[in-house]
Amino acid sequence: MEFAKGHGTGNDFVILPDPDGRLELTPALVAQICDRRRGIGADGLLRVVRAAKHPDAVGYSGEAEWFMDYRNADGSYAEMCGNGVRVFVRYLVDSGLAGPDPAGLPVATRAGVVRAVVGERDISAALAPPRIGGTSTATVNGQTFTGTVVDCGNPHLVCVGLTDEQLSTLDLSRAPGYDPSVFPSGVNVEFVTAVADLHVRMRVHERGSGETLSCGSGACAVAAVVLRDAGQEEPTRGDRGRDGLSTGRVTVDVPGGRLVVTLDGKHCWLSGPAVIVATGRLALQAPEAR
Repeated sequence: MEFAKGHGTGNDFVILPDPDGRLELTPALVAQICDRRRGIGADGLLRVVRAAKHPDAVGYSGEAEWFMDYRNADGSYAEMCGNGVRVFVRYLVDSGLAGPDPAGLPVATRAGVVRAVVGERDISAALAPPRIGGTSTATVNGQTFTGTVVDCGNPHLVCVGLTDEQLSTLDLSRAPGYDPSVFPSGVNVEFVTAVADLHVRMRVHERGSGETLSCGSGACAVAAVVLRDAGQEEPTRGDRGRDGLSTGRVTVDVPGGRLVVTLDGKHCWLSGPAVIVATGRLALQAPEAR
């Protein structure tokens, strides 16, 4: 089986081309492929399937030829992955499966159809605008952080206001504690400190993958909260919604690089580098005994 390896600001993925949807990917097999010692190693797996050939995407086949069948590193399904979409599109174009579209190359995901514009270095994905909810909490080593619930097609909890020292020393080797009544399917938790005006630094623990060097949908969730909070104080710097700014641009520094998020009132544009770093052949085998 052919595979490729790619990343977006250090958020890395194994890519398996399976146009006709013939592979049987069990959670255990996905976990083994993503294992950094027993497999290739990745934060997640992107299976490249024609939308018409996958039951989760056949309804989108009139809009998009390709479906991003995304799995977390533990083999669980995820609805959306912002960096994953950008790497997925880079693979489609580099491998000749699709050509760049000035209007945005459409890709079906479990959260709907996403369009991505391919540049010389960066790829920008037009995601659905984040939906800001109420508040909840995350617990790390006995410390409780209050955050904002955000829906980006997948669930997020954005905890802003950390100091540089808090962010740098936070132990995210284990999943933060969270309220399962708010997040019955788990949650991605972002911890954020301000760098400058509409410029922040973020670390993230992703459900099913652990701490990652970057999270695209997490950056979008953070940007939505940062704009809301900025708008409450400075309403002249963009379109002011009921809870603050509804449009604007936020720079999000992650351990793996820099992402830029732009909310324009219709879409949430996630921009940054997306790179294919290797291709090869994978021997699909039964998962090893642990």
